[in-house]
Amino acid sequence: MLRILLEGEGYKVLWSRDGEGGLTQAVEHRPDLVLLELDLPDGDGFAVLASLREWNEAPVLILSGRAEVSGKVRALDAGANDYLVKPFAPEELAARLRVLQRSELPAGDGPLLMTGGLRIDMATRAVTLNGCPLELTATEDAVLYILARHAGKFVPCQRITRAVWGSDVAPKLAELRVYIAGLRRKLEEHGGKDLIRGDGNPGYSVALETAHDYSAPKTVL
Repeated sequence: MLRILLEGEGYKVLWSRDGEGGLTQAVEHRPDLVLLELDLPDGDGFAVLASLREWNEAPVLILSGRAEVSGKVRALDAGANDYLVKPFAPEELAARLRVLQRSELPAGDGPLLMTGGLRIDMATRAVTLNGCPLELTATEDAVLYILARHAGKFVPCQRITRAVWGSDVAPKLAELRVYIAGLRRKLEEHGGKDLIRGDGNPGYSVALETAHDYSAPKTVL
């Protein structure tokens, strides 16, 4: 029903039956908007929301049959942008999605992380090193974004794999090492040796020299 409704509104729709599959789709396709159900066959939607917010800032609209105020507050505090209780009118869903699109940050208006010659625009995800743009795969980009959000601190491997793949099982940990090796190679090609530190135990970090504070309090009018 949702696919028919959204395609009728002009959206290209991707979907998954569970949270792990949804995270994989999000990494590969970078959707502009995310509709997230809280009751999933492989776990709670709050865990998926937390994983998504480790590396992705796309607007998230929660769809749920849970009408309690406490659940709405928890979802919004966890990073959701809106919450719609089922059942709902199709017209209301379409209107809320339009609002979410209007509220996105303008390109180039986002915070920056700068350390040495590395510059990451946290809104547009543009990455340059010593003035050279880096061409990253979707997964490399997600991993680097997680490390950048916690620049100067080690991020446990299990936290990264759960955020990107929804799982921290051994094959995903091995996959993470492959992507870290690829990131290091691309950074070193442009003079960024040792920017990513750690060997996977306990985790990895982006070396921090100087950085803008992109977690400063916001002004509300």
